[in-house]
This record gives sequence, C-alpha cells and structure tokens, in this order.
Amino acid sequence: MWIQTVGAVNALTTRWARALNPRGNTVFTAAGLWPLLALLADGAAGRTRDELQEALGIPATQAAEAARRLLTGFDAVGGLSAALGLWTQAGLPLEERWAAGLPTGTRGRLTGDPATDRAALDRWAAERTGGLVETMPVADPARALLVLASALALKVTWRHPFTERPEQPATGPWAGRRLQGLSRYSAHPDRLGVVAGDLTLYQVGGDAGTDVYLVLGTEQAAPGEVLAHGVAAATRAVQAVPGTQLPDGAAGPGVRVTTVESARPEPVLGLSTVAFSVAAEHDLLERAPLFGLTEAARASTGHFPGVSSHPLAVGEARQSAVAAFHARGFEAAAVTAIAMQPGGAPPPQRYRVRRIDVRFDRPFGFLSVHRASGLVLAAGWVADPEPLGGTAP
Repeated sequence: MWIQTVGAVNALTTRWARALNPRGNTVFTAAGLWPLLALLADGAAGRTRDELQEALGIPATQAAEAARRLLTGFDAVGGLSAALGLWTQAGLPLEERWAAGLPTGTRGRLTGDPATDRAALDRWAAERTGGLVETMPVADPARALLVLASALALKVTWRHPFTERPEQPATGPWAGRRLQGLSRYSAHPDRLGVVAGDLTLYQVGGDAGTDVYLVLGTEQAAPGEVLAHGVAAATRAVQAVPGTQLPDGAAGPGVRVTTVESARPEPVLGLSTVAFSVAAEHDLLERAPLFGLTEAARASTGHFPGVSSHPLAVGEARQSAVAAFHARGFEAAAVTAIAMQPGGAPPPQRYRVRRIDVRFDRPFGFLSVHRASGLVLAAGWVADPEPLGGTAP
C-alpha cells in the first residue's frame, strides 16, 4: 500500500502543478494535503465520498489506512517532522470508529472565543514547523465546528555546500539583476539529466535521504508542465539521458557540453544557480474539483456522517507554505488546514575530459524528493530569486 500511496500523492502533485501553472514564486505540498483528504473520504458519504476518492486516486475504503501509513512513513524521512491536529467545538459528537483512527495526541478543543482559538491554532502551526509557518491557514476559526490540519517541516543539509558568488544574467527575465548566485563543481555528471531534449533536471544531494531537484524547461514551456514533467523525471517515471551520455554542444535547456583539458581524468559538471526564498498561500476551494471538495463545500447539507452525526460541510481549505534554497541546504514547511462548518520549496589542465555546464539563470522549478520512496515532499517555482546580499536562513 505504501508504493500505491506514494504514487497517488505524486499524481496529486502533478495535477496541482498543472492546474496552478505558476508565473510567480510559489511552493506547495500535496504530501501535506493528501492525508487530510483521505481521512475525510473515510468519513464521507455519497457524491462527496466519490469525489474525494477520485482526487485521492485510491478507493475510499482504503483511504484511512493509507493516510495512517503515510503519516507513519514520514517518520522514516530524515530531516522531516510531521504532525496531524484535530480541534472540535465542545459538544460536537465524533463517530468513535473515525476518531479512533487518528494518531494519539491529535485532539484539541475550540472554545468558541476567536482570540483564544486563533492563538492556539497559530501556536500549534509555529511549533510544528519550527517557526517557518507562523499562522494556521484558517481565516475564521469562530465559524469552525471542526479543524483538521497537518504540518510538515523539512530541513536538508547539502553533502557538499555551494560557493556563494554574485550572479548577473546577461539575457532573459533576470537580465541585469544582481542576484545571490550559487555554484559548485562535481565529478558526477549523472546528477544531471535531460528528458527529450527539452527538460533539464539537476539532483542536489542532501544528507538525510532527501534530495532537491532543480528543473528547467524551454523558454516557451508553461511552468505547470515543467513541474509536472519534473515530477515524472525525478521519480523515474520517464527516462532522462544522464550527463555522461549527452552530446556535445547545447544538450538541453541551460546545458552546454564541451571537451576541455583538466588536471584530473574525471569529467566535470559545473552548476550555476541562484538562492531563493519563496512563500505561498493557497485557497484550495478555488480549485475544489482538483481536490475532490466541490460537493463537500456545499453548505446545504451534511457530507460526513462517518465523522459526526452532526451535519458538516467544508467551509475552508487552505495551505500556507514556505521554502528556501541556499549555500548550505534547503528548508521547506507547510501547514494545511480544512475547517468544517455546519452543513449545509577548474582546476589546472592536463587530461582531455568532458565538461558539462548547466545554468539556472531564468525561472525554474524545484522538487524535494525522498530518495528511498520517490515521494515528492514539496514542489515550487522560482520567478524572483534572492538579490545579492540576501539573508540565508
């Protein structure tokens, strides 16, 4: 079931990327949303259950167990902390079977006092993300009968740090801007891959089993498609031509292969990119069909009899996410919340060797991927990188 669940989460990441098709900075995580949708599907009925099942990509009868396995699986991801929280108004009855399936220590109470509840929810978000996300993405806790939330916080340290240097692109959208550039050289050209000549993928290795992939498409490619194809390449669903097999010349977006003299016999891979820090707020109900929430958001009736005998409808569904890529590592965090209302991220020369240079000097995507499972933990787009002298986390 774990492999099936990873595939389902990654499929939602792909669909979300295509639907979002970002033109500016953004970051999002389907891994933080998927278990919430699965738990709701377990307690849903009728058309609501059908829609959630379709969005999840697995049968609703398997959803709760899959959510629990995913949440447990997060514990095996080095550098990742994850939490689930449930808050209910006093007096709201919960179905025993549904509540029993939640992790221990999940439950909290809503008092009905907006200031008190806002403070408690924000404190939980900040504590569970190490302060990266400071507020719970619930606009109006006073109207909520139930809040179901997840928090993910990922910290990755590069095995080989980057060298910081000024970067000033000569062409493209960033032409003339003085940016916080990052560079590194490697004797492992297969960290670079090119798919079908129009997608470049560079794997930056982390120290705790999670890698970050930088993804560059052609100048004409839509951001959503670049990210979607990047997910397929990073998870080995499509085959990329490794750096060792690339032809001379312009071998892919941002990639040039030449033959040079070197003091060492190994091929040389040079990466030039930029530091970035991005944040985004997502109102999930703006794309309700994508997440299976169209029917669930109709307040005219209740949709979750397996959650509570009191009629409930989804009043809010939001995600707050942040990500930062710098010389020493990568950080990303997200809090996702669904609120129920009443129904209704060259050395000296001697040998003739191949040198591959790849430059990320125009808008590009990024993916953080758990190496062992292929689970995409966060995805995003960089349209506005850090200026020179920007502060690293």
